[in-house]
Amino acid sequence: MNHLARLTIAFLLLTLSVFAGEPKTIRILTIGNSFSANATKYLKDLAKAGGHTLIHNSLVIGGSSFQVHADKTKAEGKARLYSNGKDLVSNLTVDRWDYVTIQQASIKSHDYGTYQPHAGFLRDLIVKHAPQAKLLIHQTWAYRVDDPRFAVKEPKPGEPKTQEEMYRGLAAAYDRLAAEFGTKIIPVGDAMFNADTDTKWGFKPDPKPFDAKAAKQPDLPIQTHSLHVGWRWAKSKDGKKTTLGMDGHHANLAGEYLGACVWYEVLFGDSPVGLAFIPKGLNAEFARFLQETAHQAVVARSGGDSKLQRLEKPVLR
Repeated sequence: MNHLARLTIAFLLLTLSVFAGEPKTIRILTIGNSFSANATKYLKDLAKAGGHTLIHNSLVIGGSSFQVHADKTKAEGKARLYSNGKDLVSNLTVDRWDYVTIQQASIKSHDYGTYQPHAGFLRDLIVKHAPQAKLLIHQTWAYRVDDPRFAVKEPKPGEPKTQEEMYRGLAAAYDRLAAEFGTKIIPVGDAMFNADTDTKWGFKPDPKPFDAKAAKQPDLPIQTHSLHVGWRWAKSKDGKKTTLGMDGHHANLAGEYLGACVWYEVLFGDSPVGLAFIPKGLNAEFARFLQETAHQAVVARSGGDSKLQRLEKPVLR
């Protein structure tokens, strides 16, 4: 190998190391519910694809709010314990977490009045028992545009009437909390709304009326590019009955991937654009759009940090 060839290879290796970033090991504790589980489902896969290591402890209580987690810490006996057999303080001290995340229950996310004093109580507990950890706020997302929540003819005062109204409300509430705490947001809600309203890739309800009462398995409306579970046929717990249901709240495969891409960039400081990992069943072109949307949401929150924008071209790794 001649001198020029060696220089060329050295330059290429240096370029790849700059684009890919240095390998990192991140330790994170998430305090949330099914939405935090949704958004981090593929996070370890993305971390591995980016050459990083993720150590993740997840504290999940279905449908839980800030208050539920705060009250659990104040309870006695087994009521204090999470599914791993430890209370919150024990979970905070069991490892030297780099980050600890909190979030509000999605149904209450638009109403800042439900955030405090419970979020502050959790923040103080984290600062006391995991002082080395950075607190991050996981911004949850608005429900699908055709979710039954938005079909109520006379909603309660303050209840969002549309997906956009729910998003604007939750974004303002999370921003207020982040400003109060002086911490950063993991902008999954921003990314979900931007993807949902994209002119090309955004979800659009089936223009044909769908009569759920008259539908027979496997009838479903068109749900192309949905980021939420939506309409689905599911078996009962005993497996004896299959029923049609609508879940416009939780993320589906695409939504989970988008959420994980946002978390990946916030935690590792690396753009997900060009990462080789794509979950089985997700269209590659759509996945690329989701990667880019996640990146843009994080960059918007960072004020355009050049480090976060350095992957202008795809680098598969």
